[in-house]
Amino acid sequence: MGPLLAFSRGVDRLNAAIGKLADWAVLLSCAISAGNAFVRYGISYSSNAWLEVQWYLFGATVMLGASYTLFRNEHVRVDLLYSSLSERARLWVDVFGFTFFMLPAVTLLAWMTWPFFLDSLVRSEGSPNAGGLLRWPVKILLPIGFFLLMLQGISELIKRVALLRGVSPQAEVVVEYHRPEQ
Repeated sequence: MGPLLAFSRGVDRLNAAIGKLADWAVLLSCAISAGNAFVRYGISYSSNAWLEVQWYLFGATVMLGASYTLFRNEHVRVDLLYSSLSERARLWVDVFGFTFFMLPAVTLLAWMTWPFFLDSLVRSEGSPNAGGLLRWPVKILLPIGFFLLMLQGISELIKRVALLRGVSPQAEVVVEYHRPEQ
């Protein structure tokens, strides 16, 4: 398990660093939004490029932040029974879910979004709006985000299998689950 756990730690470090980029994308998006509102209503000027940058940054927040969210075990769950299970049973549920649902889905999504990005890049697809931006920079976020999510899913699977085998992963493994506050 040693090499697999080393791989897992590397993936965790990578996605933690990329998660920080997603955090900055939120802040930058808020600053651009506030500046955009000030410019639009304060001096009656508007730019489609600045509006599109906001949703590019929102895309970066979601697609680059998803793998870090999985690392922190903060994804939304359908909690019918999960919180009432023992820790070992939750590990088994996670192993099953990663193996048969999450990993096949994100692998397929990463594979399917790559041509979507390539087509945009080859055509130099631009926004249909006057003054808009190129579209390929935001479209590359889809395959990258799904690939990072796939890597993090593999990392989480490795850590949970290690725990089930009685091996300490020597990495952060968040297995406790707290229902969201309503």
